[in-house]
Amino acid sequence: MNLGKKKELAAKVFGVGKDRIIFMQQSLNEIKEAITRQDIIDLHNSGAIQIREVKGRRTIKKRKHRRGIGKVEQKVNKSKQNYVRLSRKLRATTKGLLRMKKIDKEEYYDYRRMIKASRFKSRRHLLDHNRENNK
Repeated sequence: MNLGKKKELAAKVFGVGKDRIIFMQQSLNEIKEAITRQDIIDLHNSGAIQIREVKGRRTIKKRKHRRGIGKVEQKVNKSKQNYVRLSRKLRATTKGLLRMKKIDKEEYYDYRRMIKASRFKSRRHLLDHNRENNK
């Protein structure tokens, strides 16, 4: 006797898959005569139809992501950017002082060496140093 349609109906009624529906052998005739959803529910309450437990892992565990070498972001070296920005400003300032004849070629080269050695903190510091040396 083929009870495939009864199994589909039971699966739909209980909201589970067809594989989880189990019919008891001793009550197959009662199951065969069941037509309505209420008949299926009554058979389940009487124990003629059982629902198998879910197989496998019940709790869904989150997969841990491993950070590969392509995802590692390096910290940007701000000190180098600051050095470049400051040294460009200072070089432009010294070039301007040379053009306005406030310093001579030798002083210009000395200032360039000092800028390279990070002697000056700012443009103002450079100009103050220049003012003190020319007094």
